[in-house]
Amino acid sequence: MASTAKTNGSSYAAAEGSNGTSHTIQSHPRHAYAKAILGKELFGKIASSRILVVGAGGIGCELLKNLVLVGFGHVEVIDLDTIDLSNLNRQFLFQKVHIGKPKSLVAAGTALQFNPLIDIKPHHSNVKDTSQFGWEYFEQFDVVCNALDNLDARRWVNKMCIMTGVPLVESGTTGFLGQVQPIARGTSECYDCVTKPTPKTYPVCTIRSTPSTPIHCIVWAKTYLFPQLFGAEEESEDAELDKALQDGENADEVANLRREAREMRALRDSIFQTINTAEQEEDDLSKRVFNKVFKADVERLLSMEDMWRKRTKPVPLDFDAASQQVINGDAASQNGNGAAAPPSLRDQRVLSLQETVGLFDQSLNRLAKRARDLDSLKKESLSFDKDDIDAMDFVTATANLRSRIYHIAPQSRFQVKEMAGNIIPAIASTNAIIAGAQVLQTLHALRRKWSDARFVSLNRTNASRLISSTPLEKPNAGCGVCQDDYVRAKVDIDRTTLADVKEAVLQSREEGGLGFEVEGMELYEGARLLADEDFDDNLPRTLASLGITLGMMITCADENGIKANVNIYMSARSSGDAEKVDFGDVNKLPVLRAKPTLKRPHPDSDDSDDVVEEVQAPEGSSSAPKRKREDEEASAEQKKVHANGDSNKRAKVTPHTGAREEEAIELD
Repeated sequence: MASTAKTNGSSYAAAEGSNGTSHTIQSHPRHAYAKAILGKELFGKIASSRILVVGAGGIGCELLKNLVLVGFGHVEVIDLDTIDLSNLNRQFLFQKVHIGKPKSLVAAGTALQFNPLIDIKPHHSNVKDTSQFGWEYFEQFDVVCNALDNLDARRWVNKMCIMTGVPLVESGTTGFLGQVQPIARGTSECYDCVTKPTPKTYPVCTIRSTPSTPIHCIVWAKTYLFPQLFGAEEESEDAELDKALQDGENADEVANLRREAREMRALRDSIFQTINTAEQEEDDLSKRVFNKVFKADVERLLSMEDMWRKRTKPVPLDFDAASQQVINGDAASQNGNGAAAPPSLRDQRVLSLQETVGLFDQSLNRLAKRARDLDSLKKESLSFDKDDIDAMDFVTATANLRSRIYHIAPQSRFQVKEMAGNIIPAIASTNAIIAGAQVLQTLHALRRKWSDARFVSLNRTNASRLISSTPLEKPNAGCGVCQDDYVRAKVDIDRTTLADVKEAVLQSREEGGLGFEVEGMELYEGARLLADEDFDDNLPRTLASLGITLGMMITCADENGIKANVNIYMSARSSGDAEKVDFGDVNKLPVLRAKPTLKRPHPDSDDSDDVVEEVQAPEGSSSAPKRKREDEEASAEQKKVHANGDSNKRAKVTPHTGAREEEAIELD
């Protein structure tokens, strides 16, 4: 009963087909023990269930293996990534021969060898591609299991599951920490009920002019210098500096950075010229880049005396002076006594200044040659990759040279790689434990027994209990995802207008509409205002002309904040009057809810016996509360100015105060 690998989106299936697969699994002797332990009824659900696995990395490989061994009959797996050498230490479904191949396809084929009776369908795609993975796709599954490594994709899958009502079992690991979170619409908190930490960003002038920590120098080397010299031509440089100026950063610094950028573009052009890579010309290239970046640019900064009144002045470096000890020997391969450094310690050791210059020289010329070769073949430009030896050498060398200039402690290559690659150590055993817990919670989700489901936490800081579990928390009344209503509408985006959508939303259920009875309504696409009671210019326009495509949503908000927001998901209309909006069977539409209320202590009293007042719940990222108008007679022209994202239109989600482990994310 063998199966062979197929193309993207095809099935790796047993010969019987979908219905035969379920029957074969239930009757096959290999599943006798699982059937006896779980019971005939539950095992029958397992064999006939449809499970979606999003992510085929560290957790995904373990999870997929577990699902097929338990006997889940129909599994689909989505992953956009390809297999890299660094994955092989923990993603055991992959081998060295698989490097460069799609994770989803290889994982499906390998997992099938554990149990050839099941049906696996892999997709080498982006889960956010609504042309493939929209409402209709998600609603066919009994449970969705997340095994992702980034916040944006997690939030997207969470919203799709809340929208379609499909249970989600979320998971994540960070080093020795891990967690599993079952999510059921209306029953438990969703992924967005608890606010997540915002990724750290740095001001442009800090990175480019006044670094003070090793990470500032590493970010500069990775995201500025490397792409400026070897990447695709950057057209957003001026826009970035314009924004820095608008944000109030020093005008003299910004002007200086503009001059540096022009000189860097000229230097980059010289790298891409076809030249003879003779040793003398390689030395000339290294010297020109070095003295421009680490000498001339620093000296220009020093001329801005006001900048250094309260800061320690940087010390420029000269190529000849810094490299004089390595011209006639490869000091980068020697330790302080002149003996060869043990290879196993090379990445752990902080290089001397002379060794760092040597590493810069070698890596620069290797990358320059590669960049010229790619350019001559009209291929994609170089981009930073933590597993690219030349790129890591260059970033290590340039970051440490910059650190020395600014009196910052240099780092070892290992430390630079950790920071440049945003690496949190991934532990194979942690992934295995969390994947096992995820399958157990999937069984509860499959039976819809939410009273038995648990939030599972793996935490080594508790010496008495490594794994703990708690009952599921109730949804956060202030959540801007799970406290909204969702409706699917069939439209023709090329003919349906925004006015058609508004009319259909306001129409009663008896007339085939949504019955969103409000005194004033605002229409949004994301954070973009499309229309409200004072701004109706967009109403005659078609959805397509407004940039709204199938799979996108229009949010309808009550200006008075009484009704919960309604998100209209745009689906393709196949027949009938394409000018209208079709909500399908109105008897199956959700009952539109009032906006939840929260109780807060009265702000004017410190007494513990304060009177509690009812207030409207704060809005989430998809909410759109009524705008406070100081002048009710404001002109429509003023409304248009704010049509593309009035920052005062939306309130932030109130941070959830319930106890919860810090969000864990498994990084590949």
